[in-house]
Amino acid sequence: MKSDIEIAQSVPLKPITEIVEKVGIGVDDIELYGKYKAKLSFDKINSLANNPVGKLILVTAINPTPAGEGKSTMSIGLADALNKIGKKTMIALREPSLGPVMGIKGGAAGGGFAQVLPMEDINLHFTGDMHAITTANNALSALIDNHLQQGNELGIDQRRIIWKRVLDLNDRALRQVIVGLGSPVNGVPREDGFDITVASEIMAILCLATDLKDLKERLASIVVAYDFNRKPIYVRDLKVEGALTLILKDAIKPNLVQTIYGTPALVHGGPFANIAHGCNSVLATSTALRLADYTVTEAGFGADLGAEKFLDIKVPNLPTTPDAIVVVATLRALKMHGGVAKTDLNQENVEAVKAGFANLERHVKNMRQYGVPVVVAINEFVADTEAEIAALKELCQSIDVPVELASVWANGAEGGVALAETVVKVIESEKSNYQRLYYDQDSVEEKVTKIVKNIYGGDAVQFSAKAKTQLKQFAEFGWDKMPVCMAKTQYSFSDNQFLLGAPTGFDITIREFVPKTGAGFIVALTGDVMTMPGLPKAPAALNMDVADDGTAIGLF
Repeated sequence: MKSDIEIAQSVPLKPITEIVEKVGIGVDDIELYGKYKAKLSFDKINSLANNPVGKLILVTAINPTPAGEGKSTMSIGLADALNKIGKKTMIALREPSLGPVMGIKGGAAGGGFAQVLPMEDINLHFTGDMHAITTANNALSALIDNHLQQGNELGIDQRRIIWKRVLDLNDRALRQVIVGLGSPVNGVPREDGFDITVASEIMAILCLATDLKDLKERLASIVVAYDFNRKPIYVRDLKVEGALTLILKDAIKPNLVQTIYGTPALVHGGPFANIAHGCNSVLATSTALRLADYTVTEAGFGADLGAEKFLDIKVPNLPTTPDAIVVVATLRALKMHGGVAKTDLNQENVEAVKAGFANLERHVKNMRQYGVPVVVAINEFVADTEAEIAALKELCQSIDVPVELASVWANGAEGGVALAETVVKVIESEKSNYQRLYYDQDSVEEKVTKIVKNIYGGDAVQFSAKAKTQLKQFAEFGWDKMPVCMAKTQYSFSDNQFLLGAPTGFDITIREFVPKTGAGFIVALTGDVMTMPGLPKAPAALNMDVADDGTAIGLF
């Protein structure tokens, strides 16, 4: 079998101008980045304001395992299959970060015969959005340090600067640094650190902003530090929101590409799902909804993180609510949740499938709490056995959830037809009655407790002394009505990554809160979530090269 990049490079690409014609986008509506990539103009986006809104399908998954689930691959394959059965469909996906691309996780362009193209460009520099976000973030850092150097008119307490620099790579050596060392002309010495670019609040803001005006207002509302009286210092106090918006004026425009089967795809934005909301941009999703009859989008990691945040943070900013939720699983991953080691996954183990089903069952139950119909998609692997498949189908039938096998990785659009037909049937026969898990007027404590009890299955929430003090401050500053964005391990419902399946009898400890007032949510930190990952012992970069003619080699 060919590798992902070999498959992608074997497909003759069509000009993006030809691809987007089928959804009513003309050559004058786009800004070309070569033949196969483009950005959509704001003139075109604004002209769609009165268009009817299509159906929205959210693709999520069980808790991720080293066995793989294939959420992006399934999203792309489902969209291709919907087009194949005659439904006018677009995809709205996240952009990959170079950190995971060069590290271990991989890209976000799908796999096999369910990919967005050109995958090399998408997984590398694409249209420069990541670089623009990195530049804007670090320009703000430079402006903060310059304010300190030039007299510190705002009285910023350099010990309480919470804004960090960023880099779009995994680099553990930069997690904690000292800046301003040397002579007085080099600035004021202080502790600092780097996050990965996709963990920047500016990334979260870009993905929630509805236009340039909204982007500027959100940037102005970022809290960067506290003064000596412990009052917040905002970007608007530094008067630099205009400059930051200028840097991002092109990055905010959604990117247009194509799948192997010619489905138009909007690939835009990519905030971390365990420190931010893990969804592509509101602009991309909203635009796709007004261009197509069906829009397929995804949310990062498992449904306990990405989908919960999509439904509680992103959906209130969209012109519609989901009509169906697809929960992706593999028999391999279910067996891991059932206690099987990665080395033994190719051996038939029906009992492990039954044990691991508890994880899938809880995710299905959780998604149903939002009043949205659910479909289970099983991403097929060659080692899946008939007995395992039959057991899983019987288990899904026992909780009355539709289930379909999909072989989109191996068979492309054809491999997703049964899933597409089931999803359409569910949308047409079951009305979605979406409701959020919590209300804006709920306190931060109430929001966190509802998520922990109703989504994670935990018993209670423990707040550290620091977290309790912060809650009082947030109420004083007027931040207590914002949504909550939980920062938790993606591998477990709990805050212990080794508790697989569907654990019970645990508490969640909130050690600290981080205000993301520009993005408009409060991050609740559990456990030890990394915002600057490190590289593995054998990073993916070791397999990468480039041929003399410029062709990428070894990129998945």
